[in-house]
Amino acid sequence: MNKTLWVACLMCAVFFSSCNQKENLKSIVVKNTLDFERTSETVELTKSFLKVEDLNTIGIKDAESGELQVTQTVDNDGDGIMDEILFQPVIAANSEKTFNIVTITEAQKPKADTLCYSRFVPERTDDYTWENNKVAFRVYGPVAQKMVEDGTPGGTLSSGVDAWLKKVEYPIINNWYKKNSEKPGAYHKPSPEGLDNFHVGISRGVGGIAVKQDTTYYFSKNYTKWRTITTGPIRTSFYLEYASWDAGGKTIKESKVISLDLGSNLSKFTTHIEGTDTISAGLTLHEKDGNITGNKENGWVSYWQPHADSELGTAIVAPEHTFIDFETYNTNAKDLSNAYAHLKVNNNEVIYYAGFAWKEANQYTTPTEWENYLNKFSKQINNPLKVSLNE
Repeated sequence: MNKTLWVACLMCAVFFSSCNQKENLKSIVVKNTLDFERTSETVELTKSFLKVEDLNTIGIKDAESGELQVTQTVDNDGDGIMDEILFQPVIAANSEKTFNIVTITEAQKPKADTLCYSRFVPERTDDYTWENNKVAFRVYGPVAQKMVEDGTPGGTLSSGVDAWLKKVEYPIINNWYKKNSEKPGAYHKPSPEGLDNFHVGISRGVGGIAVKQDTTYYFSKNYTKWRTITTGPIRTSFYLEYASWDAGGKTIKESKVISLDLGSNLSKFTTHIEGTDTISAGLTLHEKDGNITGNKENGWVSYWQPHADSELGTAIVAPEHTFIDFETYNTNAKDLSNAYAHLKVNNNEVIYYAGFAWKEANQYTTPTEWENYLNKFSKQINNPLKVSLNE
């Protein structure tokens, strides 16, 4: 080989090697300041934070083991460009861990099932439903509302949140709706996967909101618009919008993004609301034969109740600067008795978490186990994992 050409090739090899090494030297440090191991907790990394142009080619590698992490990219605003990349590290108590930011191809990305899933369901009127490997939920749309208002059987008028009681880690939404289309009401019957026997009615279900004026609670009707944001191995999220509604003379404008992450029993509600400085997120009390507990300091309210032949715990958790107090609202009116968490609205936004644990699913089988989970969850949202970038 010509000596000059050989030297040029060598210099190119050194140059590209140097570039790759420099690229792989960019890393993040994830720090856990709490005294327990953090798992099933999602880290969100944006393009601006990572100082990269394209998240589609980004991989996150454990610096110690060299293992590529399961990731999910998300386009939050629907413009076709990925805005953030998600992953769930495992960080020991009071420790930190380093992850290298590397460039990878699609074929190199670790494969993982889409356990965090949501969709619009036109074959069952117009439900919107979502799930992860622990829990499932649904809400009701404008067609279901109009059916009730027109006196057509089969509709639902409610902005409450329904709980679907699953006891398997794989997705059940499509299977349950398929069974229901073949035999209406099929998912109300017990199966090895669970069942839907949670009554919502016009109650708040598991986390629906209300606005309190004097001693009266007001709330919206069904959602009017929806948009799926993402589904994947780590998170599903979607947008809902509601028609403006009256709360004792106040006009309320409401929209929200609901998300559910892998391993969590609680959905995150990021609600944009105009017309009020506070809202109340509720838990239906059903037959009022359960126990309401709460922890103002840790920002949660819970309802543990007998449920058919089993037991069920529901809860609302909010960050410490958001949670004001909780209240039991008892009335003889059907479906209107709820346990409420009173929450502060900051700059027309309020964030809270709502969800459940069904004893049959063997996740949290006693009120004590459930409340321990809520206290731990509260610590996590008030002390998020700290992430720093090394270049």
